[in-house]
Amino acid sequence: MQGSENSSRRGRRSSTMGGMPLNDMPWWRWRSNVRSALHMLSDPVFQRDVWLTGVEGYGDVTDAVYRLVEDTWLDNWSAEKYVGTIFRDSQEAALVDTAVLRVLRIMHQVGPDAPVQAYLDHQGWPDALRAARDAHVRLAMSDGDDPDVPPQSLEVLRILTRSA
Repeated sequence: MQGSENSSRRGRRSSTMGGMPLNDMPWWRWRSNVRSALHMLSDPVFQRDVWLTGVEGYGDVTDAVYRLVEDTWLDNWSAEKYVGTIFRDSQEAALVDTAVLRVLRIMHQVGPDAPVQAYLDHQGWPDALRAARDAHVRLAMSDGDDPDVPPQSLEVLRILTRSA
């Protein structure tokens, strides 16, 4: 009996909140913020329908960039530093690093207070969007989430990261 219990537990995930596994990454709140930012930065339909139209509750490009690097300091060092705490493996870290570098390059060129359209019109935006999408998909799939659902509001993110 114990053997079958143990074997059935090997494949089980920890409990979830809003689809996000809670106890399997030590710094899951930081992971949640990074995932939220990557999700918004990777979704052109969201950017057009929410950011460009100014829908309340989702912030803007600058908010997403700050959420991406704020606690993690990914603007100063590699995501590899966080393998095992925020990121599950080196592949996740490498994808996040690529996305961070591409998005930050654009932010430095257009300025943090630039309108959303300035980011979307930047010649490097399609590459940044693609890099953010690659990282978002990898992290979402690793957490057992559907990468194609629309991004959640910042209030939902606050509730998720306050709880547990």
